[in-house]
Amino acid sequence: MQVIATAGHVDHGKSTLVQALTGADPDRLAEEHRRGLSIELGYCWTHWTGVGDCAFVDVPGHERFVPTMLAGVGPVPAVLFVVAADDPWMPQSAEHLAALDALGVRHGVVAVTRSDLADPTAAADAARTHLGRSSLAGAEIVPVSARTGVGMDELRAALAAMLGRVPAPDPEADVRLWVDRSFVVQGAGTVVTGTLPAGTVRVGDALTLGDVTIPVRGVQTLGRDVESAAGVARVAIKLGGRRADDVHRGSVLLTPEAWHRTDVVDVRLAAGEVLPAEVTMHIGSAHSACHVRPLDDSYARLRLVQHLPLRPGDRALLRDPGSARIWGIEVVDPAPPPLRRRRAAQHRAAALHASADHPGLAGELRRRGLVETSLLRRLGIDLAAADELAVGADGWLLDRGQVPDLAEQLRRLVTEHHRTRPLDRGMSVSAVARALELPTAELVPPLVPRGMRLEAGRVGPDQPAALPADVERAVVQLEGDLREAPFRAPDADRLADLGLDAAATAAAARAGRLLRVSPAVILLPGADEVAAERLAALPQPFATSEARRVLDTTRRVVIPLLELLDRTGVTRRLPDDRREIVAP
Repeated sequence: MQVIATAGHVDHGKSTLVQALTGADPDRLAEEHRRGLSIELGYCWTHWTGVGDCAFVDVPGHERFVPTMLAGVGPVPAVLFVVAADDPWMPQSAEHLAALDALGVRHGVVAVTRSDLADPTAAADAARTHLGRSSLAGAEIVPVSARTGVGMDELRAALAAMLGRVPAPDPEADVRLWVDRSFVVQGAGTVVTGTLPAGTVRVGDALTLGDVTIPVRGVQTLGRDVESAAGVARVAIKLGGRRADDVHRGSVLLTPEAWHRTDVVDVRLAAGEVLPAEVTMHIGSAHSACHVRPLDDSYARLRLVQHLPLRPGDRALLRDPGSARIWGIEVVDPAPPPLRRRRAAQHRAAALHASADHPGLAGELRRRGLVETSLLRRLGIDLAAADELAVGADGWLLDRGQVPDLAEQLRRLVTEHHRTRPLDRGMSVSAVARALELPTAELVPPLVPRGMRLEAGRVGPDQPAALPADVERAVVQLEGDLREAPFRAPDADRLADLGLDAAATAAAARAGRLLRVSPAVILLPGADEVAAERLAALPQPFATSEARRVLDTTRRVVIPLLELLDRTGVTRRLPDDRREIVAP
């Protein structure tokens, strides 16, 4: 399906032209017929050979109904812009064009109506001049008369050619359906309508409305019940479990957990634009009052009255209801950081400028440095290049450009920790994560630089530094004791006399000066190998008591020593509690 919105000044023949193109009257309300103008949005459709189904969203042209007009054109990718041959360029024509330009609508055709009543040349020239300064520059201009039929075939051909240039939307995209009508059908319940710009809605789907998930009970398009509809399409959706007053124009139906709803957003402005402090933001069929905080000449922060589902790249417009001025904006960051410090606005603008040439994931990483993957998915960011651009762990992505600086910070942290606590095994990864303000310790391992090691959840120097002098003296004394009786491990009292606590013996073991068989059994390095040689000389298998005698030690030492040899595969423990040497 193709969807086209009308635009143009009141009473320039938009509805009449749509009726001539489709054979249906888009003015649904009796008051519209009585007053001779469109008040609400109207919808008609037809089928054109070579184009397929084509739906028209007919918008009101009166200045009092500009918000309604914006609700109609917001989600629509193409426009039929209508001017009258017997009128000059009019104020609502200018405002509608400003809105279309602000939204970035680039596909359109101009119809000069009432060409049977006046020469269309002047109106066509005026339209060409005004459109030439907008996103619709170069749009084809066709003089027509809906009353006589002159030019209608040419208009259909121009519309068909224009629609052929509209990019095809992604049917797998996340659904964001801005509701433009809501009503109750007796026996069916609440029905909403809107223009689906992309994605697919299916019967049986679940969509979210605010914080509530609701089932899709039925889908209709162009008056027909269907199992599914893919954008671009005009759709009517029957909702389950909702009352009509729960849904209204400006409500939005979303793919669950796929969108970031926000009331604070950073946006890009046209260069040099100066905005009022209070304006109304329009996107889709929704509008919200908002406060504007300039960041610099190109960027501003908006604080909205209501939360809206926004993504980077969204086009929206700001309107001053008092002056009727319109400004186009592009959403840059729907999840911006708070501005709390002095000169925070200037720093934020600099960050936005720095990431402007890096769209998608690269720009998000450059701007944020560290970001949750779940937020990126809600912002619609493609994560295919994540391994190339980021370090990932535990649901977070860290910009690779941040890694060298963080690795150097880690080096300084661990070096200082080792200087002040030389007997520690290193700094725990959780402590490192806290010091570097990382949200998870899982991000620490990729940051460990050369010259540092990560072992047993702690980061320390790759080569342990010399032992403190007092520990060195104690170890030398202990080495003398153990050379005379290598398996007579010192008891707790002897270690205390030497001043060797658990931290000191662990540091000496890391330095290769001692062998910690267990926290309470300390021997010299290589004692396990000597033990294996002596045990190999025993008749196999051997009992614990035999091992104790050949090693000339106590049960306190021999049991943890044998358990160490079991763990390292030197010995094998048998069911009768004897052991044997494992052949190499």
